[in-house]
Amino acid sequence: MTTETAPEPAPSPLPADRGRVLRRRLEGLIGIAATEGNLLTPLRNGDEIFPAMLAAIDGARRTVDLMTFVYWRGEIARVFARSLARRAALGVRVRLLLDGFGSRLIEPELIDLMESAGVQISWFRRPVRLSPFKQNHRCHRKVLVVDGRVAFTGGVGIAEEWCGDARHPGEWRDTHVRVVGPAVDGIAAAFAQNWAECAPGTLYDAADRFAEHEQPGGAVVQVVRGSAAVGWQDLQTLMRVVISSAERRLRLATAYFAPDDYFVDLLCAAGRRGVAVDLLVPGRHTDKRVCQLAGERHFGRLTAAGVTVWRYGPTMMHAKVLTVDGTAAVVGSANFNRRSLDHDEEVVLTVVDEEFTAVLDRHFDEDLARSEAVVPERWHRRGPARRALEAATAPIRHFL
Repeated sequence: MTTETAPEPAPSPLPADRGRVLRRRLEGLIGIAATEGNLLTPLRNGDEIFPAMLAAIDGARRTVDLMTFVYWRGEIARVFARSLARRAALGVRVRLLLDGFGSRLIEPELIDLMESAGVQISWFRRPVRLSPFKQNHRCHRKVLVVDGRVAFTGGVGIAEEWCGDARHPGEWRDTHVRVVGPAVDGIAAAFAQNWAECAPGTLYDAADRFAEHEQPGGAVVQVVRGSAAVGWQDLQTLMRVVISSAERRLRLATAYFAPDDYFVDLLCAAGRRGVAVDLLVPGRHTDKRVCQLAGERHFGRLTAAGVTVWRYGPTMMHAKVLTVDGTAAVVGSANFNRRSLDHDEEVVLTVVDEEFTAVLDRHFDEDLARSEAVVPERWHRRGPARRALEAATAPIRHFL
């Protein structure tokens, strides 16, 4: 009689292999091929982000496609409007896609300025024209594509709040990425998808060359789009795979932390299996207190599982960045909340590149130096009034 022995567990991949393993998992489970040879430049805060975007617009030769959730008021809003109008007046095809809810505060004079210069402007689901069901599904993507060659995406909106360098509460903290290489096509497709809904008619014209991309860098990039639809989303699969794949370190910065219990359980499971998990969220400076309360109800469970929760001090933390094991990063427009994961149009980049990830990890370390960790013992002693406020968010958590 022979006895069978259980197979030995497969050895963990070496550090150099972790990125390749994660790439193949995501390609196989999401079905979106990653591209190679991309050059990515992380941009931190308005002092770096806005000049890079405006330089790209001002250098456009054929096309400018800009899509944003927030286009508010202030000098930076006027600067962008003038820049777009100048290119359109010179014969560049300029298209601007605004979310009907998030950009409702834009100054009408700027719309007039751009349209009179030839900028094509469309709106994503203006609330006055929608059923209550569709009003809950917004276009939260932030995309700029110039000449089909260079693209930007991340968390920044066009408003004064994002100007500066996060030095005080009037200057928000955010991260954007400049992309050159084949991944630009995936970002451009995110724009085209929403433009097709909002502006029926010709989707492309002679200005769109669709030329082959050069490969100026070494980053592997998978572009994943979240969609305002019912059912399990690619973005949810992405987060599930990345969190479950973490072996040593997982770092997550998000403006709005209000996930469902499933994703909280994933973070807790990572902490319990020995992964160093850091969660960075806004502190006393937040523009959506109700969302903050919905997320705070999870702090006790997270810290008990070994997750370190940090609350950013100087200003509103608006970045949406995740890094894993020092080898890969997820950055884009999506927050770690029900709204981004379930309801809104989003776009994120999964980047397998140690140098790019190292820069984001360095930014994260610098942010932690300006943050305060949640002390579990002190958190458990918070009063009944605070607990009642957290519980009061229950009826609307699905929409936060």
